Amino acid sequence: MKFLLVFDFDHTIVDENSDTWIVKCAPEKKLPNGLRNSYQPGHWTEYMGRVFVYLGDNGVKEDEMRRTMTAIPFTAGMVDLLSFIGENKELFDCIIVSDSNTVFIDWILKAADFHEVFDEVFTNPAAFSSTGYLTVQSFHTHHCAKCPKNLCKRKVLKEFLDKQLERGVSYTQVVYIGDGGNDLCPVMFLKKGDIAMPRQGYTLDKKISRLAQDLSPVECSVLVWSSATDIMSYLKALIKK
Repeated sequence: MKFLLVFDFDHTIVDENSDTWIVKCAPEKKLPNGLRNSYQPGHWTEYMGRVFVYLGDNGVKEDEMRRTMTAIPFTAGMVDLLSFIGENKELFDCIIVSDSNTVFIDWILKAADFHEVFDEVFTNPAAFSSTGYLTVQSFHTHHCAKCPKNLCKRKVLKEFLDKQLERGVSYTQVVYIGDGGNDLCPVMFLKKGDIAMPRQGYTLDKKISRLAQDLSPVECSVLVWSSATDIMSYLKALIKK
């Protein structure tokens, strides 16, 4: 009996978008219109690359960025949930699949001492250059028309499950916890015994509802959450079975 918990990061583990939160470091805590308007759908990572150049050009250093990022609030109930998972690691494997970046997620998890809860983090690789600028790259390439150019979460999940099977690890159930439009693709990959947990009122919740209305519902079960306490209640019931 082992369960796989798959978490999105922004608006799921933390109650904000880490990429837009970093703008608090910018002069007057905002970006120039030209930069803001340069975003093209599906090309978020390249856009964030330009944001990081702007911050670097304005003398924003690593220390300041780290201080800002580690002040980001966790979603209601999430600290308790992650502590509970950490105490029951023999039952849960736990991964993050996120369109944020390795530097931000690393800082936030380490500052809150949740690093050990997660077995792997799949996100865009980031690092500070020799000149002190934060740089970010796409996570991978893929051929999924539904997903942003840099990340198909279904591909990540499928490859992870395949790799685990090769190691002799199979899961009783996959629990997918997320909020965004880019979480729909992996949710549609889930099987009948799995469960999708979309955050109430967010894009993923709305998209799953729309599919059900169109009579093409997802194959897995769906349980909506508004606080991470709802997720914890579900997991507690799961391990009692």
